[in-house]
Amino acid sequence: MAAETPVPGASGAGTVLVTGATGYVGGHLVARLLSEGHRTRVTVREPGRDTEVLALVRQAGADREDLLEFAVADLSADTGWAAAVDGVSHVLHVASPFPVTPPENEDELILPARDGALRVISAARTAGVRRVVMTSSFAAVGYTVKPDARYSEEDWTDPDTEGLPAYHKSKVLAERAAWDFVEANGGIELAVVNPVGIFGPVLGPRLAASTNIVRSMLTGRMPVVPLMYFGVVDVRDVVDLHLRAMLHPKAAGERFLAVGGPSISFLGMAEVLRAHLPAAADALPSSELTVEEMREAAKTEPALRDAAGLGGRVPVISNAKARSVLDWEPRDVTRTVLDTADSLIGLGLVTPVGKP
Repeated sequence: MAAETPVPGASGAGTVLVTGATGYVGGHLVARLLSEGHRTRVTVREPGRDTEVLALVRQAGADREDLLEFAVADLSADTGWAAAVDGVSHVLHVASPFPVTPPENEDELILPARDGALRVISAARTAGVRRVVMTSSFAAVGYTVKPDARYSEEDWTDPDTEGLPAYHKSKVLAERAAWDFVEANGGIELAVVNPVGIFGPVLGPRLAASTNIVRSMLTGRMPVVPLMYFGVVDVRDVVDLHLRAMLHPKAAGERFLAVGGPSISFLGMAEVLRAHLPAAADALPSSELTVEEMREAAKTEPALRDAAGLGGRVPVISNAKARSVLDWEPRDVTRTVLDTADSLIGLGLVTPVGKP
Protein backbone atom coordinates (compact mmCIF):
# COMPACT_ATOMS: atom_id res chain seq x y z
CA MET A 1 0.00 0.00 0.00
CA ALA A 2 1.36 3.40 -0.94
CA ALA A 3 2.30 5.69 1.90
CA GLU A 4 -0.41 8.13 2.90
CA THR A 5 0.06 11.68 4.16
CA PRO A 6 -0.51 11.58 7.94
CA VAL A 7 -3.71 13.25 9.09
CA PRO A 8 -3.02 16.52 10.95
CA GLY A 9 -3.44 16.11 14.69
CA ALA A 10 -3.13 12.31 14.59
CA SER A 11 -0.70 12.30 17.47
CA GLY A 12 -3.47 13.59 19.71
CA ALA A 13 -5.36 10.30 19.71
CA GLY A 14 -4.90 7.60 22.35
CA THR A 15 -5.98 3.99 21.85
CA VAL A 16 -8.45 3.69 18.97
CA LEU A 17 -11.08 0.93 18.89
CA VAL A 18 -12.12 -0.38 15.47
CA THR A 19 -15.12 -2.61 14.82
CA GLY A 20 -15.51 -4.50 11.54
CA ALA A 21 -11.77 -4.87 10.96
CA THR A 22 -12.18 -8.10 8.97
CA GLY A 23 -14.01 -6.14 6.27
CA TYR A 24 -12.78 -4.11 3.32
CA VAL A 25 -12.80 -0.67 4.94
CA GLY A 26 -11.89 -1.99 8.38
CA GLY A 27 -8.77 -3.80 7.18
CA HIS A 28 -7.45 -0.72 5.40
CA LEU A 29 -8.37 1.43 8.40
CA VAL A 30 -6.44 -0.69 10.91
CA ALA A 31 -3.41 -0.75 8.60
CA ARG A 32 -3.47 3.06 8.29
CA LEU A 33 -3.82 3.54 12.05
CA LEU A 34 -0.86 1.25 12.74
CA SER A 35 1.26 2.89 10.06
CA GLU A 36 0.67 6.26 11.77
CA GLY A 37 1.65 4.87 15.16
CA HIS A 38 -1.77 4.59 16.80
CA ARG A 39 -2.29 1.93 19.44
CA THR A 40 -5.25 0.11 17.93
CA ARG A 41 -7.73 -2.31 19.50
CA VAL A 42 -9.89 -4.41 17.22
CA THR A 43 -13.11 -6.21 18.12
CA VAL A 44 -13.68 -9.70 16.72
CA ARG A 45 -16.89 -11.67 17.05
CA GLU A 46 -15.15 -14.78 18.33
CA PRO A 47 -11.67 -15.84 19.44
CA GLY A 48 -9.36 -16.82 16.61
CA ARG A 49 -10.52 -14.28 14.07
CA ASP A 50 -7.53 -12.12 14.85
CA THR A 51 -5.65 -14.09 12.18
CA GLU A 52 -7.97 -12.62 9.52
CA VAL A 53 -7.17 -9.09 10.63
CA LEU A 54 -3.44 -9.79 10.76
CA ALA A 55 -3.51 -11.14 7.20
CA LEU A 56 -5.18 -7.97 5.92
CA VAL A 57 -2.81 -5.71 7.83
CA ARG A 58 0.23 -7.54 6.49
CA GLN A 59 -1.07 -7.40 2.92
CA ALA A 60 -1.49 -3.65 3.35
CA GLY A 61 2.16 -3.36 4.37
CA ALA A 62 1.66 -2.13 7.94
CA ASP A 63 4.61 -3.17 10.12
CA ARG A 64 3.54 -2.13 13.63
CA GLU A 65 1.71 -5.20 14.88
CA ASP A 66 3.18 -4.42 18.30
CA LEU A 67 0.56 -1.66 18.51
CA LEU A 68 -2.35 -4.01 17.76
CA GLU A 69 -4.57 -5.71 20.33
CA PHE A 70 -7.86 -7.60 20.21
CA ALA A 71 -11.11 -7.79 22.17
CA VAL A 72 -14.01 -10.21 21.71
CA ALA A 73 -17.42 -8.53 21.31
CA ASP A 74 -20.42 -9.13 19.04
CA LEU A 75 -22.91 -6.49 17.86
CA SER A 76 -25.78 -8.81 18.82
CA ALA A 77 -24.89 -9.03 22.53
CA ASP A 78 -23.87 -6.73 25.38
CA THR A 79 -21.08 -9.03 26.53
CA GLY A 80 -17.57 -7.77 25.94
CA TRP A 81 -18.24 -4.17 25.01
CA ALA A 82 -17.33 -2.65 28.38
CA ALA A 83 -13.92 -4.32 28.19
CA ALA A 84 -13.52 -3.42 24.51
CA VAL A 85 -13.92 0.32 25.12
CA ASP A 86 -12.01 0.46 28.40
CA GLY A 87 -9.16 2.98 28.13
CA VAL A 88 -10.10 3.97 24.58
CA SER A 89 -10.07 7.60 23.39
CA HIS A 90 -11.89 7.15 20.05
CA VAL A 91 -14.09 4.51 18.44
CA LEU A 92 -14.36 3.87 14.70
CA HIS A 93 -17.55 1.85 14.33
CA VAL A 94 -17.29 0.29 10.88
CA ALA A 95 -19.05 -3.04 11.42
CA SER A 96 -22.54 -3.61 10.00
CA PRO A 97 -24.14 -6.73 8.54
CA PHE A 98 -24.05 -7.01 4.74
CA PRO A 99 -25.33 -10.41 3.52
CA VAL A 100 -24.60 -11.81 0.06
CA THR A 101 -28.32 -12.37 -0.51
CA PRO A 102 -31.19 -10.30 0.95
CA PRO A 103 -32.74 -11.90 4.07
CA GLU A 104 -36.31 -13.15 4.07
CA ASN A 105 -36.97 -11.03 7.16
CA GLU A 106 -35.53 -7.50 7.00
CA ASP A 107 -35.13 -7.46 10.80
CA GLU A 108 -32.26 -9.92 10.37
CA LEU A 109 -30.33 -6.91 9.02
CA ILE A 110 -32.02 -3.98 10.73
CA LEU A 111 -31.80 -5.19 14.32
CA PRO A 112 -28.07 -5.99 14.46
CA ALA A 113 -27.22 -2.81 12.52
CA ARG A 114 -29.33 -0.50 14.71
CA ASP A 115 -28.95 -2.24 18.07
CA GLY A 116 -25.28 -2.92 17.45
CA ALA A 117 -24.59 0.76 16.82
CA LEU A 118 -26.41 1.67 20.01
CA ARG A 119 -24.44 -0.91 22.01
CA VAL A 120 -21.15 0.49 20.76
CA ILE A 121 -22.06 4.15 21.36
CA SER A 122 -23.62 3.48 24.76
CA ALA A 123 -20.60 1.50 25.96
CA ALA A 124 -18.27 4.19 24.62
CA ARG A 125 -20.21 6.94 26.40
CA THR A 126 -20.14 5.05 29.70
CA ALA A 127 -16.37 4.55 29.35
CA GLY A 128 -15.73 8.24 28.71
CA VAL A 129 -14.71 7.88 25.04
CA ARG A 130 -14.34 11.30 23.40
CA ARG A 131 -15.82 10.59 19.98
CA VAL A 132 -17.34 7.81 17.91
CA VAL A 133 -17.04 7.89 14.14
CA MET A 134 -19.70 5.69 12.59
CA THR A 135 -19.57 4.31 9.06
CA SER A 136 -22.98 4.77 7.50
CA SER A 137 -23.59 4.82 3.74
CA PHE A 138 -24.97 6.76 0.81
CA ALA A 139 -27.79 4.25 1.23
CA ALA A 140 -28.90 6.42 4.17
CA VAL A 141 -28.74 9.58 2.05
CA GLY A 142 -29.77 9.17 -1.56
CA TYR A 143 -32.14 6.28 -2.19
CA THR A 144 -35.33 8.29 -2.16
CA VAL A 145 -35.56 9.76 -5.65
CA LYS A 146 -35.34 13.56 -5.91
CA PRO A 147 -36.37 15.38 -9.11
CA ASP A 148 -32.98 17.08 -9.48
CA ALA A 149 -30.99 14.00 -8.34
CA ARG A 150 -28.70 16.23 -6.26
CA TYR A 151 -27.64 14.91 -2.87
CA SER A 152 -25.77 16.37 0.09
CA GLU A 153 -25.50 15.60 3.80
CA GLU A 154 -28.85 17.35 4.28
CA ASP A 155 -30.65 14.50 2.52
CA TRP A 156 -31.99 11.32 4.07
CA THR A 157 -33.36 8.20 2.46
CA ASP A 158 -36.96 7.68 3.58
CA PRO A 159 -37.01 4.20 5.17
CA ASP A 160 -40.59 3.82 3.97
CA THR A 161 -39.59 4.26 0.31
CA GLU A 162 -41.39 1.59 -1.70
CA GLY A 163 -39.11 -1.32 -2.60
CA LEU A 164 -36.19 -0.06 -0.48
CA PRO A 165 -33.81 -3.01 0.09
CA ALA A 166 -33.35 -4.23 3.64
CA TYR A 167 -29.67 -3.25 3.68
CA HIS A 168 -30.45 0.34 2.72
CA LYS A 169 -33.19 0.50 5.34
CA SER A 170 -30.82 -0.88 7.98
CA LYS A 171 -28.30 1.87 7.28
CA VAL A 172 -30.93 4.62 7.57
CA LEU A 173 -32.40 3.30 10.80
CA ALA A 174 -29.01 2.59 12.38
CA GLU A 175 -27.72 6.07 11.65
CA ARG A 176 -30.93 7.74 12.79
CA ALA A 177 -30.83 5.75 16.03
CA ALA A 178 -27.23 6.79 16.64
CA TRP A 179 -27.98 10.50 16.21
CA ASP A 180 -31.11 10.22 18.38
CA PHE A 181 -29.15 8.49 21.17
CA VAL A 182 -26.45 11.15 21.26
CA GLU A 183 -28.99 13.98 21.17
CA ALA A 184 -31.01 12.43 23.98
CA ASN A 185 -28.12 11.43 26.25
CA GLY A 186 -25.18 13.70 25.47
CA GLY A 187 -21.80 12.93 26.98
CA ILE A 188 -20.11 11.83 23.76
CA GLU A 189 -19.38 13.23 20.30
CA LEU A 190 -20.56 11.54 17.11
CA ALA A 191 -19.44 11.99 13.51
CA VAL A 192 -20.68 9.92 10.57
CA VAL A 193 -19.10 9.02 7.23
CA ASN A 194 -21.46 8.13 4.36
CA PRO A 195 -19.52 6.49 1.52
CA VAL A 196 -20.86 5.73 -1.95
CA GLY A 197 -19.62 2.60 -3.78
CA ILE A 198 -16.19 1.77 -2.33
CA PHE A 199 -13.47 0.59 -4.70
CA GLY A 200 -9.66 0.57 -4.69
CA PRO A 201 -6.93 -1.93 -3.75
CA VAL A 202 -8.14 -5.20 -2.25
CA LEU A 203 -6.31 -6.89 0.60
CA GLY A 204 -7.42 -10.49 0.20
CA PRO A 205 -9.64 -13.00 -1.60
CA ARG A 206 -12.86 -12.10 0.22
CA LEU A 207 -14.16 -9.29 -1.96
CA ALA A 208 -16.69 -6.60 -1.21
CA ALA A 209 -19.73 -6.42 -3.49
CA SER A 210 -18.25 -3.35 -5.18
CA THR A 211 -14.84 -4.80 -6.00
CA ASN A 212 -16.48 -8.02 -7.13
CA ILE A 213 -18.13 -5.97 -9.90
CA VAL A 214 -14.69 -5.22 -11.34
CA ARG A 215 -13.68 -8.88 -11.09
CA SER A 216 -16.89 -9.96 -12.82
CA MET A 217 -16.28 -7.50 -15.63
CA LEU A 218 -12.68 -8.58 -16.15
CA THR A 219 -13.57 -12.27 -16.23
CA GLY A 220 -16.42 -11.98 -18.71
CA ARG A 221 -19.23 -12.68 -16.25
CA MET A 222 -21.02 -9.38 -16.99
CA PRO A 223 -21.50 -9.33 -20.76
CA VAL A 224 -24.36 -6.84 -20.41
CA VAL A 225 -24.79 -4.27 -17.63
CA PRO A 226 -27.75 -2.27 -16.32
CA LEU A 227 -28.12 1.39 -17.23
CA MET A 228 -27.23 2.81 -13.85
CA TYR A 229 -24.99 5.62 -12.60
CA PHE A 230 -23.45 5.58 -9.14
CA GLY A 231 -20.83 7.30 -7.03
CA VAL A 232 -17.34 5.86 -6.55
CA VAL A 233 -14.86 6.51 -3.76
CA ASP A 234 -11.46 4.99 -3.04
CA VAL A 235 -11.21 2.84 0.09
CA ARG A 236 -8.01 4.69 1.04
CA ASP A 237 -9.88 7.99 0.89
CA VAL A 238 -12.72 6.57 2.99
CA VAL A 239 -10.11 5.66 5.60
CA ASP A 240 -8.57 9.12 5.39
CA LEU A 241 -11.97 10.73 5.91
CA HIS A 242 -12.62 8.55 8.98
CA LEU A 243 -9.36 9.71 10.55
CA ARG A 244 -10.14 13.34 9.80
CA ALA A 245 -13.63 12.93 11.26
CA MET A 246 -12.08 11.30 14.32
CA LEU A 247 -9.70 14.16 15.06
CA HIS A 248 -10.96 17.42 13.60
CA PRO A 249 -12.77 19.63 16.15
CA LYS A 250 -15.37 20.71 13.58
CA ALA A 251 -16.36 17.12 12.73
CA ALA A 252 -18.31 16.57 15.94
CA GLY A 253 -22.03 16.37 15.27
CA GLU A 254 -21.60 16.20 11.50
CA ARG A 255 -22.07 13.66 8.71
CA PHE A 256 -19.82 13.60 5.65
CA LEU A 257 -20.50 12.18 2.21
CA ALA A 258 -17.51 10.32 0.77
CA VAL A 259 -17.49 10.42 -3.03
CA GLY A 260 -14.51 10.77 -5.34
CA GLY A 261 -16.08 12.70 -8.19
CA PRO A 262 -18.90 12.62 -10.76
CA SER A 263 -21.06 9.51 -10.94
CA ILE A 264 -20.08 6.79 -13.38
CA SER A 265 -22.12 4.09 -15.10
CA PHE A 266 -21.33 0.38 -15.23
CA LEU A 267 -20.62 0.79 -18.92
CA GLY A 268 -18.41 3.81 -18.23
CA MET A 269 -16.44 1.75 -15.73
CA ALA A 270 -16.01 -0.98 -18.33
CA GLU A 271 -14.69 1.60 -20.81
CA VAL A 272 -12.12 2.80 -18.27
CA LEU A 273 -10.95 -0.79 -17.78
CA ARG A 274 -10.87 -1.45 -21.53
CA ALA A 275 -8.57 1.50 -22.15
CA HIS A 276 -6.20 0.36 -19.39
CA LEU A 277 -6.31 -3.40 -20.05
CA PRO A 278 -6.75 -3.97 -23.78
CA ALA A 279 -6.09 -7.71 -23.32
CA ALA A 280 -9.39 -7.93 -21.44
CA ALA A 281 -11.36 -5.94 -24.03
CA ASP A 282 -13.42 -8.88 -25.28
CA ALA A 283 -14.38 -9.95 -21.77
CA LEU A 284 -15.63 -6.54 -20.72
CA PRO A 285 -19.27 -5.52 -21.19
CA SER A 286 -19.95 -3.39 -24.25
CA SER A 287 -23.71 -2.85 -24.00
CA GLU A 288 -26.29 -2.01 -21.37
CA LEU A 289 -29.92 -2.83 -20.75
CA THR A 290 -32.47 -0.15 -21.54
CA VAL A 291 -34.69 1.21 -18.79
CA GLU A 292 -37.59 -0.87 -20.09
CA GLU A 293 -35.47 -4.02 -20.19
CA MET A 294 -34.36 -3.39 -16.62
CA ARG A 295 -37.91 -2.90 -15.40
CA GLU A 296 -38.94 -6.17 -16.98
CA ALA A 297 -35.90 -8.04 -15.65
CA ALA A 298 -36.38 -6.57 -12.16
CA LYS A 299 -39.67 -8.45 -11.85
CA THR A 300 -37.67 -11.65 -11.36
CA GLU A 301 -34.20 -10.34 -10.45
CA PRO A 302 -34.10 -8.40 -7.15
CA ALA A 303 -30.55 -7.15 -7.81
CA LEU A 304 -31.86 -5.00 -10.66
CA ARG A 305 -34.63 -3.27 -8.71
CA ASP A 306 -32.42 -0.37 -7.60
CA ALA A 307 -31.30 0.32 -11.15
CA ALA A 308 -34.80 -0.02 -12.57
CA GLY A 309 -36.19 2.37 -9.96
CA LEU A 310 -33.61 5.03 -10.79
CA GLY A 311 -34.51 4.93 -14.48
CA GLY A 312 -31.09 6.00 -15.73
CA ARG A 313 -30.87 9.10 -13.52
CA VAL A 314 -27.38 10.46 -12.90
CA PRO A 315 -27.01 11.34 -9.20
CA VAL A 316 -24.99 14.46 -8.43
CA ILE A 317 -23.40 13.73 -5.07
CA SER A 318 -21.58 16.53 -3.28
CA ASN A 319 -18.29 16.11 -1.43
CA ALA A 320 -18.00 19.85 -0.80
CA LYS A 321 -18.54 19.54 2.95
CA ALA A 322 -15.74 17.01 3.50
CA ARG A 323 -13.42 19.11 1.35
CA SER A 324 -14.17 22.42 3.01
CA VAL A 325 -14.52 21.35 6.65
CA LEU A 326 -11.91 18.58 6.82
CA ASP A 327 -9.56 19.49 3.93
CA TRP A 328 -10.28 16.09 2.40
CA GLU A 329 -8.90 15.49 -1.11
CA PRO A 330 -10.11 12.24 -2.71
CA ARG A 331 -8.48 10.46 -5.62
CA ASP A 332 -9.80 10.65 -9.15
CA VAL A 333 -12.48 8.02 -9.88
CA THR A 334 -10.60 6.68 -12.91
CA ARG A 335 -7.48 6.08 -10.82
CA THR A 336 -9.54 4.26 -8.21
CA VAL A 337 -11.11 1.93 -10.78
CA LEU A 338 -7.73 1.12 -12.31
CA ASP A 339 -6.12 0.52 -8.92
CA THR A 340 -8.94 -1.91 -8.13
CA ALA A 341 -8.23 -3.90 -11.28
CA ASP A 342 -4.46 -3.84 -10.79
CA SER A 343 -4.75 -5.14 -7.23
CA LEU A 344 -7.09 -7.96 -8.27
CA ILE A 345 -4.62 -9.01 -10.95
CA GLY A 346 -1.63 -8.55 -8.67
CA LEU A 347 -3.11 -10.87 -6.02
CA GLY A 348 -3.99 -13.49 -8.64
CA LEU A 349 -7.72 -13.01 -8.04
CA VAL A 350 -8.32 -12.18 -11.69
CA THR A 351 -6.83 -13.45 -14.91
CA PRO A 352 -8.29 -11.22 -17.63
CA VAL A 353 -9.67 -13.30 -20.47
CA GLY A 354 -10.39 -12.57 -24.10
CA LYS A 355 -12.22 -14.62 -26.66
CA PRO A 356 -10.97 -18.23 -26.99
